[in-house]
Amino acid sequence: MQTAFFTIFGEVLFDNFPDGSRILGGAPFNVAWHLQALGRPALFVSRIGEDDAGREILAAMQSTGMTRSAMQIDATHPTGSVAVSITDGQPSYRILDQQAYDYIEAKAFHHAHKQGLLYHGSLALRNPVSRQTLLDIQQNWSGLVFLDVNLRAPWWQADEVLGWIAGADWLKLNDEELELLLPDQQSIDTKMRLLQQTYHLQGVVLTRGSQGALALNSSGELFSIAPESHIEIVDTVGAGDAFAAVLLLGIAENWPMPVMLKRAQEFASALVGQRGATVADPAFYQGFIEAWQ
Repeated sequence: MQTAFFTIFGEVLFDNFPDGSRILGGAPFNVAWHLQALGRPALFVSRIGEDDAGREILAAMQSTGMTRSAMQIDATHPTGSVAVSITDGQPSYRILDQQAYDYIEAKAFHHAHKQGLLYHGSLALRNPVSRQTLLDIQQNWSGLVFLDVNLRAPWWQADEVLGWIAGADWLKLNDEELELLLPDQQSIDTKMRLLQQTYHLQGVVLTRGSQGALALNSSGELFSIAPESHIEIVDTVGAGDAFAAVLLLGIAENWPMPVMLKRAQEFASALVGQRGATVADPAFYQGFIEAWQ
């Protein structure tokens, strides 16, 4: 069996809505799903409960051909869950504590993965167990590390997040997260350069919702991309994860930064025309696979 180039570490969970419906997600899971669907299988390292939600996740992974060899089953803690409440049409999220993904164990990670591209977010690092496991993986890692910041109150502290940035080669965050981490009056590009130079990053990518994205390459050149003006939006859930998945592809394939940004923006723009953060229909992905050959 060929070793996966991408190792994706972190949470998989369900967003649970007031009407009883639930949608599968979690930023690392979404990224791994997109890579699989785009023909670049990833090793997804996570932990689920010994419950119906966990079995549903394993079945979804099997249906798309995702490898389940690094999935851990937890008999004590439940599969990750987020309670979504809707007030005046606006959703708010309560990310539950003590979930299975908080307890990803290092001793269960037997894989000889030492290189390639390691992706992780920040939410799954809120608990010391999963945090230590990621540190153990990173200590033996000789490839690139990609950090996708996802600040979810109350589960983060600025000094911890800046410490994880110090351990990364590539950084992705959104404009609100940049403001939370560096809350001063400097311009956006000045803050991006400060992060790049302070932490010796090869690339910094800032997503800005409807305004598109900015990126710095290893030479400190600033690039920007804006979405097409006539995008049909069904929902924006998971747009940043779609963007991140294509960035990972671009890093692996050595695409120039402008190409990487353009393709990531096109893919994210297509995703917001779908319901939810992932798409089950392979045809959605096939056009991108062919266009990017």
